[in-house]
Amino acid sequence: MLDARLCSQCISQYEESISNKPLQLRWLGRVGCTGWAFNDVLPFFNRLETDERYGAQPYHGDAGPIPIYRAPISLWGAMDHTLAEAALDRGYPWAPDHNAPGALGVSPYAINNRDGVRVSTNDAYIEPSRRRNNLSIIGDARVDKVIFAGERAAGVRVLHSGAWQEFRARNVLLCAGAVHSPAILLRSGIGPAAHLRELGCAVRADLPVGEQFQDRPLAAFMFALHDHAVPPPGFRHTNCCVRFSSGIANAGPGDMMMVAMNGLGDGIGRPLRTADSPAMFGLLGVWVDQCFSRGQLRLKSLDPLCEPDIEENMLDDASDLTRMRDGVRRLIDMTQHPAARRVGKVITSGIDLETDTQVDQWVLANAGDAQHATSTCRMGNPADATTVVDPECRVAGVEGLRVIDAAIMPSLVRANTHLTTVMIA
Repeated sequence: MLDARLCSQCISQYEESISNKPLQLRWLGRVGCTGWAFNDVLPFFNRLETDERYGAQPYHGDAGPIPIYRAPISLWGAMDHTLAEAALDRGYPWAPDHNAPGALGVSPYAINNRDGVRVSTNDAYIEPSRRRNNLSIIGDARVDKVIFAGERAAGVRVLHSGAWQEFRARNVLLCAGAVHSPAILLRSGIGPAAHLRELGCAVRADLPVGEQFQDRPLAAFMFALHDHAVPPPGFRHTNCCVRFSSGIANAGPGDMMMVAMNGLGDGIGRPLRTADSPAMFGLLGVWVDQCFSRGQLRLKSLDPLCEPDIEENMLDDASDLTRMRDGVRRLIDMTQHPAARRVGKVITSGIDLETDTQVDQWVLANAGDAQHATSTCRMGNPADATTVVDPECRVAGVEGLRVIDAAIMPSLVRANTHLTTVMIA
């Protein structure tokens, strides 16, 4: 039934989706990021990918190092089918390519995968380049800070094989991610002056490093799966998503997403399985794709082996909380669909979600992050008080130093962050 329904909707709704206005990167103009409009960055998105199904489309690539794969419906898991069937019955459209401009609805989750294995940036870019004579790769190294020659970045200080070493360079590019790139800058004396003085660190550049942290909140309901719905070992954890527009709280299109998880990984699932409760678990979740809340990253000390503190501050903005409340109510509706009852029992013991206050309290107590951290070295107009790097990714007021990763995103994109990070690079 599910396959027939998908096929009947596919062509007409897909033609409609590609004619809609694309969900653009809204960085240009709003925050002074000249050169980062949708049409500016689209060639770089196309260049990085080989979309196995839609590579011939003008908004996709067919010759890049990262394969884009969508599992056929016949290979979906029980929770994938549950989400798709329930969402289609509730009127969400079918959108076969959620990466198409304007695509909203039930979609196969596009993943960077080949033969069942995730293709990382190491696999796609570094491994083919290892024999180049102008490339040196040093593993098991912890970068402490940037070193300077006068006002110019001249290299990095690194803990390697138990000893401190300095590696010199004409230009330094930090690509340590939205958590560790700002940490390296802070240890280098680049950050909020008051925080650096608290740490006893000399201030080289007073910039709002770590000030604009964003991650998207995820709320979910777990299912104790019936035996027939338990996936085999190594099964793909998710193959289906539902992107939708809430239409509320001043949000733009595609501001929300629902996801299915066929099984919980060891980090979540294993502690839940005991001799008294041996069930396997799946889940249905909803997250806020367009986020307005901002958090903060701070160092506890200048020790490079000490992880920074992050106050995510998710759902602090009233719009985020309002739309998450709406998303949870939609999710509750999904859990009551017959398809959900067929795969398992939703775990709602002791949960009372009748009123807005009860939903908000439950969300604030139970939501987690989607591991999509961004914006701790925010890109923008150098004259703006929230800017850390300019549109060329150069750290403001510092010569020879750039940040090239998700930390520079002015705001969290309404998508998983991986391909946007590769596009930036």
